[in-house]
Amino acid sequence: MAVFGDRLPLARRFAEHLCTSGVERGLIGPREAPRVWERHVLNCAVVASLLPDGARLVDVGSGAGLPGIPLALARPDSHIVLVEPLARRVDWLREVIADLGVAVDVERGRAEDDVVRRRWEGADVVTARAVAPLDRLAGWCLPLLRPGGRMLAIKGASAADEVERNIGAIRRLGGGVPWIERCGAGMIDPPSTVVVVERETIRPVPSRRRRGQA
Repeated sequence: MAVFGDRLPLARRFAEHLCTSGVERGLIGPREAPRVWERHVLNCAVVASLLPDGARLVDVGSGAGLPGIPLALARPDSHIVLVEPLARRVDWLREVIADLGVAVDVERGRAEDDVVRRRWEGADVVTARAVAPLDRLAGWCLPLLRPGGRMLAIKGASAADEVERNIGAIRRLGGGVPWIERCGAGMIDPPSTVVVVERETIRPVPSRRRRGQA
């Protein structure tokens, strides 16, 4: 398949991990297993068409490595880190990445954590899939981007309505006017719907208050 090139066997192996240990360890539901290739793996991989060459990419709330691992397989020129707060998911991600032999980093944490921001800020692209509404995503993802970098939020059929509801919050957080891209037409049906937000300005982002502080 063109999107993966000679890495197609690795993509199929990743799909096997999702269908077996991914289900056994609760990363995806058992009902998703029969449709994991098109609904999950390809749905994410086709977004590779939106990545610049040699992109530094942070995948926020990576969960089962979606979309980060399919993007790493489709675009080996990219430098990708998966950010995930849950230890059991982080363990699974590291096991799968080691088995696939791909150069992907895994960071246990949340996008809004100071340590994550310090370590991974200045990214070209931040991705998120099935993580949160756009206003919250913008608050988490835009600070990780360089000016001119882009947040790519993989959404469903209601993406246009969500953009309309959240455009004001996105603009206040330093994002540009969101737009929608459809990826993978002719390869998957329906194509993947991606909300794109470019970081326009640098805004001061308050540090998270430590427990016990006023």
